[in-house]
Amino acid sequence: MIMDYEHMLNEAYEKLPKQKTCEGRFEIPIVETMLQGNQTIVKNFQTIAQALRREPKHLLKFLTKELATPASIDGGRAMFQTKISQKMIQTKLESYVKEYIICRECKRPDTKLEREGRIEFLKCEACGARSSVKQLK
Repeated sequence: MIMDYEHMLNEAYEKLPKQKTCEGRFEIPIVETMLQGNQTIVKNFQTIAQALRREPKHLLKFLTKELATPASIDGGRAMFQTKISQKMIQTKLESYVKEYIICRECKRPDTKLEREGRIEFLKCEACGARSSVKQLK
């Protein structure tokens, strides 16, 4: 009986994700914007997406919905079709991080998005937790 328990316990430990540690403290990148006519350009958009380990299209989709303006990706930049303050974009980026990056259980940024059918989950690579996230339509 004891051997069965220890065997099951070892199996459970093997199935746990390997601990990934984040070097240093996670910091949300600072948005660098510039105005060009009636457009707002986020100069470091590609860098932000890479730092967050998310697809640029997913991040852009979130920002266009939140800021209620059309946008496109041009090289490593995002171009919004209206004037938006840097502070407003930064605030929306922080909302994105809270919803789609930070694990709800262990509060670490070591996560990835997984899709199962029509539902998208935030899966933590540090603690193994899974939670559903809002669908971006």
